[in-house]
Amino acid sequence: MSGKPRLTYLNGRGRMESIRWLLAAAGVEFEEVYLETKEQYDKLIKDGFLLFQQVPLVEIDGMKMVQTKAIMSYIAGKYNLYGKDLKERALIDMYVEGISDLMHMILMFPFSPPDAKEKNIESIKERATNRYFPVFEKVLKQHSQDFLVGNKFSWADVQLIEAILAVEEKVPAVLSGFPQLQAFKTKMSNMPTIKKFLQPGSPRKPPPDAHYVETVLNVFKK
Repeated sequence: MSGKPRLTYLNGRGRMESIRWLLAAAGVEFEEVYLETKEQYDKLIKDGFLLFQQVPLVEIDGMKMVQTKAIMSYIAGKYNLYGKDLKERALIDMYVEGISDLMHMILMFPFSPPDAKEKNIESIKERATNRYFPVFEKVLKQHSQDFLVGNKFSWADVQLIEAILAVEEKVPAVLSGFPQLQAFKTKMSNMPTIKKFLQPGSPRKPPPDAHYVETVLNVFKK
């Protein structure tokens, strides 16, 4: 073992992508193992690697961690991206949970039937512009800081920049009415660790394509 965290998932975004983002933002290199068959997945379950028979699986500090939020909470705490006290941590949790609701819509989008795609893009746009992005626009404006919580880079900032870029892939002009978020996007994208993650050849995964969808359905079929 190299000592690097080891990530086991499919070769695509899914629920692992936010974990990749968080590790990359913290400047942590990691290794990946890709599931390509149902047999690989079943073997992980049989060998007792998956506590709830679900991936993502992250092996870190001698632990085999499952459940996305638990994994990310641990990473955020370990790399000082989780606020300075309980109040800041509560704010970070609130923001992360909100962003996760929006990200869930994006996560499920590739699996929607072709005739529902346009409607689903409209739903993502409506939720982003009316429910989620106005919250973060207001937060950034009210405290006039570069970051969402305590004027210090945190897990919440990483989740937000990931969400902004993911929504922009579907709705390119989504930030047109949000000047604070436009500035936030520029600042975050130029942070050295994030800038590196956004370069070609990084561990960041491309938007899901038909092959990824087919692999997911094959690996997790009942």
